[in-house]
Amino acid sequence: MHMKIYTRTGDQGETSVIGGRVPKDDVRVEACGTIDECNSFVGLAISQLEVERYGERSERLRSQLHQVQHELFDCGSDLSYMRPDRSRYRVTQEMASRLEQWIDWLSEEAPPIRRFILPGGSPASATLHVCRTLCRRAERRVVTVAKEHEINRLVAVYLNRLSDYFFAAARAVNCWAGVAETEYDRGGEVFR
Repeated sequence: MHMKIYTRTGDQGETSVIGGRVPKDDVRVEACGTIDECNSFVGLAISQLEVERYGERSERLRSQLHQVQHELFDCGSDLSYMRPDRSRYRVTQEMASRLEQWIDWLSEEAPPIRRFILPGGSPASATLHVCRTLCRRAERRVVTVAKEHEINRLVAVYLNRLSDYFFAAARAVNCWAGVAETEYDRGGEVFR
């Protein structure tokens, strides 16, 4: 017997969080929904990272992105408590620190950056730029949640670092695919 995917419990504009129910436009629900959007695009990026186009290094990136997907669920979980329960939080400083190591690796895979670049290039790179912008929006939503509720503040730290990771990954992926980045031509050199 299959479990039914529909529950009808949200038909009146409310949804469940850990410890109760809230309106579907609650700031926590909005933050979790934005994180979920980002996670869906991470899945799309993974599906676009074919070794034939992006080389063997893309396997390492795919593995990292799969781990990020699990960690984005951890972020959502930490934000879903009606009443904070620090003993059950999943997002840690170590997770953000590991992202910094991954960023360092990816940054070495692309040429030094001088100017702002336009999002795009290869399909996987363009998708990783979408992940970056969604991650930034998720971070802003978490800041809003933190103004109203006690939360695991490391979620915002993780998302901040993750958006930098997506940027570094997008640049590396273009490099691996042999696709040149397009610099924003109305700006000067901002990275020195």
